[in-house]
Amino acid sequence: MSSQPQDTPLLCRRCGAQVMPGSGNHYRITIEAVADPVPPNLSKEDLTQDFESQIKQLLARMQELSEQEAMDQVFRRVTLYLCNGCYRSWIEDPTG
Repeated sequence: MSSQPQDTPLLCRRCGAQVMPGSGNHYRITIEAVADPVPPNLSKEDLTQDFESQIKQLLARMQELSEQEAMDQVFRRVTLYLCNGCYRSWIEDPTG
């Protein structure tokens, strides 16, 4: 969970209204995104492929990424704050 310095005001991520810890005027939302954890379905034909060269190619592409960029492709956690009004509309349609 990300923490904010005490002197930094918390703002609603949608409307920018200041929210006050302990006042009951906001929600803390934590979102976790995880890449598909299920192994791929492999056919007998898939098993005849040259996996070693594919792994080498993947590793070469990954060398251009920072550690954080590589991790973000697998797991990401975001914490945000919403005022009560914004939360009520967001919770009904979080992707809208």
